[in-house]
Amino acid sequence: MQTGIIYALLAYIIWGLLPLYIKSLHGIAPMEILLHRMVWSLVFLGLVLTWRRHWGWLRGVWANPRLLAGFVASALLLSGNWFLYIWSVSNGRVVDASLGYFINPLFNVLLGVLFLHERLRPGQWASIALAAAGVVWLTVAAGQLPWIALALAATFGGYGLLRKTATLGALEGLSLETMLLFPLAASALAYLFATGQADFTEVDGGVQLLALLAGPVTAVPLLLFAAGARRIPLSLLGLLQYTGPTLQLLLGVWLWNEPFPASKQIGFAMIWISLAVYAIEGIWAGRQRAKLAAQG
Repeated sequence: MQTGIIYALLAYIIWGLLPLYIKSLHGIAPMEILLHRMVWSLVFLGLVLTWRRHWGWLRGVWANPRLLAGFVASALLLSGNWFLYIWSVSNGRVVDASLGYFINPLFNVLLGVLFLHERLRPGQWASIALAAAGVVWLTVAAGQLPWIALALAATFGGYGLLRKTATLGALEGLSLETMLLFPLAASALAYLFATGQADFTEVDGGVQLLALLAGPVTAVPLLLFAAGARRIPLSLLGLLQYTGPTLQLLLGVWLWNEPFPASKQIGFAMIWISLAVYAIEGIWAGRQRAKLAAQG
């Protein structure tokens, strides 16, 4: 249990500090950062698969068109989520991006109802209603939808839904997604270099090295998360996941002085309360089930 908590917490801390890495790639455009992330992620995952001698699973994948189609869709959602997050951080919208990952767990619940026909308890509906009210408040206060947060939650939520119904594990699934993205990403990157449009060639050596580390920066937290998820209860994993967006919010407000007026604080507070309601209700329901099981 303790090892699992450490693994999961490390994964969420790395994700929470990811804006520091993206900000350090100054001088490289968000789209080019995305291309580097796709390419070097596959290189790193290929090394991991080779070290583990774990390539056999690919034989069954290429013979399964339905599985491949599902992973093409998940790869597109993942790349869209990556690009929007990189763009948000690069353009001083870290606070807005953090909101997307606060909303995401409740968005996942809603997708479960719509597509997996899961049934919610009254407390879960109340938490979703509170979160929706928070989004409405932020929309009215800002005069526009919090589109960055909603788009991040939607793309990552859709990605999670597809991965939940897929048969491959975390390492194999991400490896397949990066394999599917690699031809497009490598071709686009090669074109930028060939035409002299690559920002990579204009930045200093330190930034170039950081760009080449996009692979482990992407894959290591995912592998830590997968290792942690196998060792701790889902309810605990759900509570730990708020570490990431909390760190992102603190970085945006305290380090980069992004605007966080009272109107936005109220909207965030409503969503935080909804998350607290959801967590408390989940703990209570789990105890009730344990009590009934003990009596039975």
